Amino acid sequence: MHRPRILAIQAGLGGEDGNSAALLAHALPHLAPHADVEVVTLAAQPGFAPHRDALALADGFVIVTGTYWDGPSSHLQRFLEEATPSEGTALWLGKPAAVLVGAHAVGGKAVLARLQSVLATLGASIPPMSGLVVTLAAQIAIDHASHDHADDLWSTADLEIVCHNLVVATRVDRSAYRAWAVDRRDPARRWLR
Repeated sequence: MHRPRILAIQAGLGGEDGNSAALLAHALPHLAPHADVEVVTLAAQPGFAPHRDALALADGFVIVTGTYWDGPSSHLQRFLEEATPSEGTALWLGKPAAVLVGAHAVGGKAVLARLQSVLATLGASIPPMSGLVVTLAAQIAIDHASHDHADDLWSTADLEIVCHNLVVATRVDRSAYRAWAVDRRDPARRWLR
């Protein structure tokens, strides 16, 4: 059986020292036994072009970002904007994507939903239970809650399920997927008169 390649795109503003890097570090032990994982840190190497070859080789993706004013990191926003011309191409089409979001207290669920929507529009598939938000607020609550109440809060323990479902989804035959027509002219061109 083919050992899948997972591209982990760590997009936190803190680079390799931030919370997004720590969140990814919690996920890697669940991926490494089952997949070859390549990690790219957008703070160190920003933009889409430097990662195009890694995207092409990947069988699936893990996108990791913090929450900044109810949005993903500026590094990830830039990456996705520059990725626009690749919508519906083999770089994305049918490849499963997991999304991990960190936040202090609020806004992370909106970031998760928006990123899953963008990835699906690019052509990626979203496996079940493949998105998760870990917040400082939830971590504090877990530390002080009874076990019954802590079960309903996302935590790093849930990464095992996210990673499992991502690896399982890489086994799906993607050859039958099709993409709709996409205007590949300059997406930054002025169209409003």
